[in-house]
Amino acid sequence: MKFSQVSSQQVYEKALSLLQERGVRIEDIADIVFFLQKQYVPDLQMEMCMESVHAVLKKREVQNALLTGIQLDMLAEKGQLLSPLQEMLDADEPLYGVDEVLSLAVVNLYGSIGFTNYGYVDKIKYGILEKLNDKKYGVHTCLDDLVGAIAAAASSRIAHRVNQETENTPPTTA
Repeated sequence: MKFSQVSSQQVYEKALSLLQERGVRIEDIADIVFFLQKQYVPDLQMEMCMESVHAVLKKREVQNALLTGIQLDMLAEKGQLLSPLQEMLDADEPLYGVDEVLSLAVVNLYGSIGFTNYGYVDKIKYGILEKLNDKKYGVHTCLDDLVGAIAAAASSRIAHRVNQETENTPPTTA
């Protein structure tokens, strides 16, 4: 059996590069994470959100989903997909669910809370998601969902860590 000679670091760097090329900064994703967690984590700092986004992005499944989704979006922008796939991605057709399927692979990394977070930000199109969803900025049929999923996973990661820290802290006497 032959294994890939591509290192996770190479794929990670390419994923970061593609996000940037497509107009998404890590800060944009962290902003969504902050939005999702600020009412649950009173001392939440943007640095914690950024660290969580990077941790999610370092997972190979996330990198693979990003590269695949962004590549589909790029090919759609160039009109290089077969019909009717081309038209479905151009229009971000509601019944085309492969973009959500790719995103669910990301969301699933940190449990069911990720599904709730993802559904919420996907529906309200918070922050960078609103711009990515606007067709005048290019085809981002997959990317808008993937960015929302990364933010949801990073948010869930924070929620799990905060809960774990709370459970590991001895009760105080009052």
